[in-house]
Amino acid sequence: MARRHDLVGLTVLALLTVRAAHPYELHRFIVDTHKDYITGLPRSLYHAVERLAKDELIVPAGTDRAGRRPERTVYEITEEGRKELATRLRRLLEVPDVDRRAFVAAVSLIGCLPMDEARQALRGRAATIEGAVTGMQAHMRAMADSGLPEILMLEVEFEHALQTAELDWIRKLLDRLDERQLDWESTVEL
Repeated sequence: MARRHDLVGLTVLALLTVRAAHPYELHRFIVDTHKDYITGLPRSLYHAVERLAKDELIVPAGTDRAGRRPERTVYEITEEGRKELATRLRRLLEVPDVDRRAFVAAVSLIGCLPMDEARQALRGRAATIEGAVTGMQAHMRAMADSGLPEILMLEVEFEHALQTAELDWIRKLLDRLDERQLDWESTVEL
């Protein structure tokens, strides 16, 4: 049903958990909050709304008219949409992907999950990255021991640095969550 990650659809579902809205309000909020992982606005937003409505993850809740502007359809998320949002977010938080925008999107919308589910997904991601970092370290040692020139190992070093930085950030975030340093219950007005 879903495209590779469908970050636009994911964001629409998340924003509609705050309150029902029409696509223009969603577009304005995405732009105002610099959800830069979303590309192709506004066309991609309207296509995502159509797909989500077709899949019955969102439904029209009525229409809205401001002044002389045209009538706009207001959408709300369905219970199935909430389940789909949680499933997609957990997967994006837990499973590392070469497309780092997916993780940026998931972190941006992490508050849509209960804190314990977010923690569990982040711990799973950390464990996967720890394994990858350990594997890269062994690979770099083996490459160095083979006499391979260092210049040919730069991309592995770079990926190792990125993975190590992400792992460090996730561990710090988990500490903040464990110490209740983030206000998980606050909501954002569209």
